[in-house]
Parts: sequence; C-alpha cells; structure tokens
Amino acid sequence: MAKTPADKWKDTVTKYRKQCQSILKISNSIRYAGVINAYGRTLTGIIQPSTKPLLKSEHVKNEFSIISTLLSLRNYNADSIGKLEHVILQHQKITILVLQKKDVMYYVSINKKEKSIEKIIPRIKKII
Repeated sequence: MAKTPADKWKDTVTKYRKQCQSILKISNSIRYAGVINAYGRTLTGIIQPSTKPLLKSEHVKNEFSIISTLLSLRNYNADSIGKLEHVILQHQKITILVLQKKDVMYYVSINKKEKSIEKIIPRIKKII
C-alpha cells in the first residue's frame, strides 16, 4: 500500500529526530540539536537532558527566523561562490553551528567550553 503524504511527512520528521538524537550523542558539550525549515519553523529539536535553555520560546522563534533568512539569502550566491559548508556563530556563552542540507537547516548549540568544534563538525556531517 502506498504511503500518504502525511505518512511520508511523519517518516521524514522521525528521520530528523533520530539524526538530532545522534548529534547529541557526539558530545556532552552539545546543548541542543534541531532541524528548521526555510521559513524558520522548527521541524524537530532536542535539548540535552539536564540542560537549561538560554532562550525563551519567542526568542527561539526569532533566532530561527533570522538564521533561515540569512541562509536563504546566501543560497542566491551558491552558483558563484559555491555551496555553503557551515556557519559558526560565536557568542559569549555558546557557539552555534548551522549546517544546511537541501531545504532544511541543522541548528546545533554547543557549550563555549568545547575546544574541539573542528572535530565535531565532520561527525555531524556524517550523520546528516
């Protein structure tokens, strides 16, 4: 029996959720792993157990909207400058890593104390 569009969507979100769970297992320094669409909407996201969120719900929506807008605009230059590898945003308290794959973005929040982000990035890329 053929899958309905709703079944296909559910399977896709389940796949993203499993990928986020795998990303969290890479390091205890990873605070959050989530997948957002081109419109900044959260498809799935998981906070590391025992981690206190730094942003409130409304601020998270704004953050994801900003990131999705930034990366959507970057896509216009992909033919000229090449496909985007990843984005690292350094903040005082955390580091944010954003990776794009097709029409979704993987948003990963990492504790500032983590010194080996260069080792984490390829491991995440293998998962996604």
